[in-house]
Amino acid sequence: MNENYKIMTPESNRVEYKRQLGDRFERSVVAFLNYPGGGEILVGVENDGSVTGVPDADAVQLQIVDRIKNNIRPATLGLFDVAHEQRDGKDIVRVVVSAGQQRPYYLRARGMTEDGCFIRVGSSSQPMTEHMIEELLAKRQHSSLQTIRPPRQNLTFRQLKIYYEEKKLPPNNEFLQSLELMDEDGAFNYAAYLLADENGVSIKVAKYAGTDKYDLVENEEYGNRCLLTATYRVLERLESENRTFAKIGYPKRVEKSMVDKTALREAVINAIVHNDYSLTVPLVEIFSDRITVTSAGGLVSGLSQEDFFNCRSMPRNRVLMRVFRDVELVESLGSGMTRILSVYEPSIFDLTPSFLVVTFPLEHVTDDAKDEPINEPINEPINESVKNLETELLAVIREKPTMTKEDFARELGKSRATVTRIIHSLLEQGRIKRVGSRKTGHWEVVDK
Repeated sequence: MNENYKIMTPESNRVEYKRQLGDRFERSVVAFLNYPGGGEILVGVENDGSVTGVPDADAVQLQIVDRIKNNIRPATLGLFDVAHEQRDGKDIVRVVVSAGQQRPYYLRARGMTEDGCFIRVGSSSQPMTEHMIEELLAKRQHSSLQTIRPPRQNLTFRQLKIYYEEKKLPPNNEFLQSLELMDEDGAFNYAAYLLADENGVSIKVAKYAGTDKYDLVENEEYGNRCLLTATYRVLERLESENRTFAKIGYPKRVEKSMVDKTALREAVINAIVHNDYSLTVPLVEIFSDRITVTSAGGLVSGLSQEDFFNCRSMPRNRVLMRVFRDVELVESLGSGMTRILSVYEPSIFDLTPSFLVVTFPLEHVTDDAKDEPINEPINEPINESVKNLETELLAVIREKPTMTKEDFARELGKSRATVTRIIHSLLEQGRIKRVGSRKTGHWEVVDK
């Protein structure tokens, strides 16, 4: 009997073990890319599940990313995650692969042939027949964000670049090309339009007084700017609505929000990342008894309901998925669904061919519960929201350094007091400085 620690789950149509990175590694990745729902590969594990480990996990991860990126076509960035794990004190590398929409995927060196295209059959990767290749090619979706031309080409990306700089991913001269925001002719695609400083796309947030749509109280649109910024704004808005209460108990009081904060956040981000923007924009609706989050497009073609509720991921918008992961709004493929279903039942989802709706019931405080609100609705949540405002203000300062605090407040849609607080924080951090007099001077961003 092998004395090594053994993983109890056997190899299957979703899981493959590899003792080391061999010549057939890309073949396995291609098979999962072409298989509905994808799968995962564990490197440093024998076929029987015995963990042998890898000698240098960091080096193996770098090799994996490089080999998938360069040896497989079409482009795969945004369709896989690589993570270092430990089992019984040994290092292994987990590669999570999502099924792609541009199937069939193939080995670059072999081309779109029976020698280059593979699919998962049981616990092995098998060559695809010529008929299977032609069938997948006929179904390939050409109307992706990468292929749709936006209504205009004069786009700038100051906000996007600042988000990357904040995550220690400084953009280089090929920044936009590396994110696949431009086609071969150098023209911007629709993904670029969504991530540009200015665009015509917004996320709608509506609030109603009751349980139906009869009495509309508020109707706000967050957008017309970088989709990342719009996402942060929507999350801030919902945080102000999602009141938290403290229930008196023993030995300590318990704090609870009307909707689980993590689940709500993940649902909103999923709706924005996976929305079909060729149909309509995401919609958030706040009722007296529930919050609903709606995205267009239904389930991605090839992803079954079973796959969906098993937290399998097939990104509709691969470029958006990659960018949201780069700035850490998304952690890993399928992680959002895992967090939602750890708190709520699958019944909160309503899946139709055209839409995906998530309904979160609001848990209100009863009179006899003796609970007390610990946060009244507020407009400027702290911590992460402050960082987001700092990033937004830095982008505005770069573009319009002579603006006053009142101008900044109008630009950001915040109070003058909030802007003053953010400016003071940035000054203390040494990230901005004032040049010249109070009346005729200007602000400068200090690049470190």
